[in-house]
Order: sequence, then C-alpha cells, then structure tokens
Amino acid sequence: MPIQKASAVASAGTVDKTFDVVVIGGGTAGIAVAASLLRREPKLAIAIVEPREHHDYQPAWTLVGGGAYDVRKTRRATRDVIPAGATWIQAAVVRIEAQQNQVQLEDGRIVSYRDLVVAPGLRLAWERIAGLEQSLGKHGVTSNYRYELAPYTWQLVQSLKQGTALFTQPAMPIKCAGAPQKAMYLACDHWRRSGVLERVHVEFNAAGAVLFGVAAFVPPLMEYVKRYRANLAFSSNLVAIDGPAKLAHFDVTDAQGQTTRETKPFDMIHVVPPQVAPDFIRDSGLADAAGWCEVDHATLQHPRYPNVFSLGDVCSAPNAKTAAAARKQAVIVACNLLAARAGQPMPRRYDGYGSCPLTVERGKVVLAEFGYGGKLLPTFPLDPTKPRALAWFLKATLLPWFYWNGMLKAREWFTRTSA
Repeated sequence: MPIQKASAVASAGTVDKTFDVVVIGGGTAGIAVAASLLRREPKLAIAIVEPREHHDYQPAWTLVGGGAYDVRKTRRATRDVIPAGATWIQAAVVRIEAQQNQVQLEDGRIVSYRDLVVAPGLRLAWERIAGLEQSLGKHGVTSNYRYELAPYTWQLVQSLKQGTALFTQPAMPIKCAGAPQKAMYLACDHWRRSGVLERVHVEFNAAGAVLFGVAAFVPPLMEYVKRYRANLAFSSNLVAIDGPAKLAHFDVTDAQGQTTRETKPFDMIHVVPPQVAPDFIRDSGLADAAGWCEVDHATLQHPRYPNVFSLGDVCSAPNAKTAAAARKQAVIVACNLLAARAGQPMPRRYDGYGSCPLTVERGKVVLAEFGYGGKLLPTFPLDPTKPRALAWFLKATLLPWFYWNGMLKAREWFTRTSA
C-alpha cells in the first residue's frame, strides 16, 4: 500500500517513523481535524490512514436521490483533499495497540504515534438485512446511503406512477437521523408535482417509536406526512428482502413488546441499512460497551488513554452523527489535543451540536440544529421549526461549496464552542 504526502506519491514500504499525530480515517472528520491541527501547528508530523482513493460529500446524496443534485459533484480524489503537509498512508487499519501507541495496517506494517485521532466513521451493515445485498440496485431496491445507488433512487421515483413505495429506518444510531425520511419527502414532492401522488401508497417503516428524536421538529414534519398521505409504521424493523418477488419482511413490535413478522409488497423500497462501529474499533481497548470509540462527551478525549481523541460518526458522544457535528468537533479536538500535548488544560467543550437539514420538499428545508438533550442551537435568529427556502439554498448550494473550500481547509466559520 502506498504512502503519500499531500498530493505527491512517495515510495511504499515499512512505516519506520513515529508521527506526532496519526489520524485514522480520511473522511469528513479525519480531513477536517488534520487540517485544523496543521493550521495551528504547521510543523506537526501528521499521518492520515485512509484506504479509499475517493472522498465523498455524503450529505448531498439525499438531494441526488431527489433529482436535485449531480452525484458526480459529490466525489473527489482523496489525494486532492489531503491537507498540505500531511502524509497519506493508503491502507486500512486492522488493529489498534493503544498501550504501545501503535496502529497495525492490513499489510502488516506498524504505524507509531504520540497522539491518536480516531475518525474512521461507521460501517454500513448491509448484510444484517437478509437478501438486501443481492437486490440492491435492481428490483426496485435502492438506498441513498451509497454513491452509485442515489441516482437509482431518482430513476425509481421518476418511473413510479402508481403502486407502493416503502421507506425504512433502522435502529439508532445512524448517519443523519433525518436522512431516511428526507428520501420519502423528496420522492413524495415529485409525485405530488407530477400529479400521481394519489395513486402511490407511501409508507415509512421506522424501527424506533418516534418520527424524529427532537420533539420540537415533529409537528412541522407531521404536516408534511399528512400532505403526502404517508402511513407511519413505528417499531417496524426491516429484516429481510426478496427482491425478485418484491417483498419486504419486517419485525413489528406491539405495545406489549410482542414481535411478529409482517410481509409487505413494494414497487420500490428505499432502504437504510443498520450501522455499527468498524470491527477494529469494536475489538480494541478503546471501545465502549456498544462498540463505539469511548470519549468524554465534552472534551472528546478518551477516558483511559489521554493521548487518544475521537470525533465523527465513530465516537461515543450521544450527538447526531452528521457532517455539521464533525465540523465543530474538529476544532474542539484540534485545540484540546494540542493543549494536552503541551501539558495545559483543555480549552474547548463540545455541546453536542449537530445539524440535520430536513428537505421536506424541493425548495424548502427545516433546518434542525440541536445539541445534547435535544436543546435547540440555531445558527440564525429565525424560527428553526419553519420550512424555509433560505435553508434550501444553504443545503443545496452554500454548504457543498463550503465543505470543499472551507471545512476541509480549516476555514473554521461558525465553529464557536464553549471554553
């Protein structure tokens, strides 16, 4: 596996140096925190361990599935987003030896560190739904959680003139808790505008018991559920799919806790897979009981290994797993890690901020911003529960530009946190 520094390719071989900081993961969180560290300490020797050759702006995939964004604009080469001055180790991690300050790569190489940042994201567990992997991308089975499938979602939405459309949401936690229903809203809005919505039976099957975890946003969302005549099926967890037969099987739990298996036919189904921590995190000494990388919820420092920090989807903090959360977490980890290296008190505290722009129709978004305990944390002095065209412009135009040109380059706008 090659080692690359910034955009230049270096020779492969044994990693025989100890880095000041090793960042596991070259996704949103990993690139953002590496850039923030180098902005503050340009001479740091930082390695980013990331096997993939491409970097994706995943928040736009819901827009792709709704016909409002070009999927090709969501992907760039990894080498093009590696911060200047950082070393890219293009390999996968298979083991973390925190007591030895070492990371083992898939090819047997060992990378040593003084400080470790854990940001590999989570794993989409497609295999936990029987028959799903064999049906994805055909038989009307799709998911906006994969680059090549988001355009297929839009194809299905456009071609469906009548029949049954199912949308699913697994048990939490998942990437962007609103994404499963956003797929439904954009599809329904298209069918409404096309005059076929009355001929489409829409059903949202959620493994949980509520539409959205922050109560303040449920009323405006319910208005759209009613507008689109969508049926809500709570405590309904997708467990298997028969693609050729167009049948979806759900475990449905009633108020008494009894679970029964229900089979539902579909013409199209948008599936959100179960989501878990990567195996090498779950099997490491860094994981909590649920398998996520354990952190102090305020400082994002590991409670047992003070030279380990974590952010993004893999960390155990009970915040919404969104790119907006990683944007603020990156600054907190950069500041706190450098303070810890210098033997100083950590200056930043994370309030659990996350943002979920709920695309309730084409051209309007409910901009849900909240922190720990569901506390509303709006960026703008406007009613955050009201659908707005301004929030759509933010979601569809401004945020993608800012992601590539701001967040990944340590331009830390709107990242104020408590001291």
